[in-house]
Amino acid sequence: MKKKKLTGGKITKLVGKIVETYKGDSGINFIDASNLPVRGEILEILELLFEVLFPGHTGRRTVTRANIEFVLGDILYEIYTELAGQIERAYLYQCRIKQCDDCDCRTKAENVTQHLLNRLPIIRELLKGDVRAAFEGDPAAKSYEEIVISYPGIIAIATYRIAHELYLEQVPLIPRIMTECAHAKTGIDIHPGAKIGRNFFIDHGTGVVIGETTVIGDRVKIYQGVTLGAMSFPKDERGRIIKSGKRHPTIEDNVTIYAEATILGDIVVGKGAVIGGNVWVKQPVPPGVTVTTANPDLVYTKHKGKKP
Repeated sequence: MKKKKLTGGKITKLVGKIVETYKGDSGINFIDASNLPVRGEILEILELLFEVLFPGHTGRRTVTRANIEFVLGDILYEIYTELAGQIERAYLYQCRIKQCDDCDCRTKAENVTQHLLNRLPIIRELLKGDVRAAFEGDPAAKSYEEIVISYPGIIAIATYRIAHELYLEQVPLIPRIMTECAHAKTGIDIHPGAKIGRNFFIDHGTGVVIGETTVIGDRVKIYQGVTLGAMSFPKDERGRIIKSGKRHPTIEDNVTIYAEATILGDIVVGKGAVIGGNVWVKQPVPPGVTVTTANPDLVYTKHKGKKP
């Protein structure tokens, strides 16, 4: 088969056709939008934040008791400079969408960055509890170091706890960029708007989904494949999704949710309840109740002609 050459004229026509598809679009084009946050830089900032939350765990810096204050000061200054710049871009994007021209985006960005840095001691205390919950909840765990370095649940939870602070400050784009980066890395999808209490443990983790308006209490343990999702999305008179209101479950203290369970809608799973694997829950669960499916009938067939 004879190869067709892509000549200059053909390229010009192709460019014209592609450019035509850009007209009138919003949200999937980033033309004349240099003020958007840069995903790669957000990832680098997350790595720096992890250096503060778990000093020395990446091996990028040698951290000792003698140099810890110097190292932390250096990292915090870099985070402040880089993150304030990215948050300013996010605010500028928001101003462009809302067509406002009187916002001091730089000052807002600096204030929010300072707020996040001031919250880091509190986030660290929360993460200590999360790591301890993983150690106590997983008999295979040999040390706290193993959990911090290798457990995907801790990566996802730590990223969520950072992003949640920015979400509460109504920073556009960046909180979701952060949690989706963790989602891509771990398979665990936690929306930054969810409210999660202390000593939270995600065992294994792959396929876990936690929706935006989910509320999770203290000492909750969930396994892989768990979905805390919404039943349906209310629409206005024009058929557009109404993006507000509580639509995800509330999981109270000391609840365990086993693998592949799906809990949907604005319902409450009461304190101390146990949700068994592979169940589909759409109704409230009282405190202390265990929800399971009936045992399926298993069929065992012996393979003919094969020795065990």
